[in-house]
Amino acid sequence: MTIQQLEYILAVNKYRHFIKAADACGITQSTLSLMIRKLEDELDTVIFDRNAHPIVPTLAGEEVLRQAQVVVYNMRQLKEMTLSERARISGDLHIGISPTIAPYIVPKLFSHMRQHHPEIELHPLEMNKKGLVEKLKNAEIDMAIMSMPKKDDTLLEIPLYREKFFIYVSPTDPLYQQKEVCFRTLPRERAWELKADINFLHQVDNPEDVAHFEEIACNYESGSMLTLCIMVDELGGFTALPELHIPHLTNYRRKRIRPLVDPTPSRSVSLFVRRDYVREALLNVVVDAIKASIPTDLLDERLQKFRVRL
Repeated sequence: MTIQQLEYILAVNKYRHFIKAADACGITQSTLSLMIRKLEDELDTVIFDRNAHPIVPTLAGEEVLRQAQVVVYNMRQLKEMTLSERARISGDLHIGISPTIAPYIVPKLFSHMRQHHPEIELHPLEMNKKGLVEKLKNAEIDMAIMSMPKKDDTLLEIPLYREKFFIYVSPTDPLYQQKEVCFRTLPRERAWELKADINFLHQVDNPEDVAHFEEIACNYESGSMLTLCIMVDELGGFTALPELHIPHLTNYRRKRIRPLVDPTPSRSVSLFVRRDYVREALLNVVVDAIKASIPTDLLDERLQKFRVRL
């Protein structure tokens, strides 16, 4: 078994076509097929169902591919350890970001990289928390930025910032007359919310604060904060917004923002990598870009004072 053979099966899994995979690997289709057959013989396992169109992995093949992804990832990590400082902050960077965080990070991340590190090719991926964790553990992405109140000890967490939640209220709603709104008594039947897999309720630092709120049905779930604001504008009620969204609102919409109290819900946003991640310089490049994008008063104190060490 060789790393090259593992790269070949990963290519076939990516393209689901032997000829396209061979072209991507720079070899002939016959050589690719032969090398994969040898690997299957060595493992005594059929990795791909060649009768399917497009080609798909067998059940046993899926597990082989998952392990191959990790092995190839670790091999690349070993190679990175021998490169110079310049080389370690160049090349492709696959970074996953939660959809409720991406609007405030991705544009500025691109701008920072293009201005200060054009040698880095940024590949952001928006996905819910469950998907990001899975891809991170399978070494399909290099790092992930998300809010995860329930900690995962298998990942290394670098706290980035903490922000409060506010509500955006229609002038027709009784809550509009209040200068601040009690979070514990929010009437969820008038709420417009993000869909379940990215809902802010699942990101609050203290889940006990929202236990009562989850028991009441809400009006409608959307995947877009802009859509929720429009629903409030047109149909009344209210929706929750993170602190970093407020600067993006027009002046008339900012007048509809009310702070939440008793308690004040907030979320902590962190950068996550695998515990075997070694590219410290690249990690700090990303951290520096985020520090330049987030108001200083929201940043984690340690992030402001210290460089990230692996």
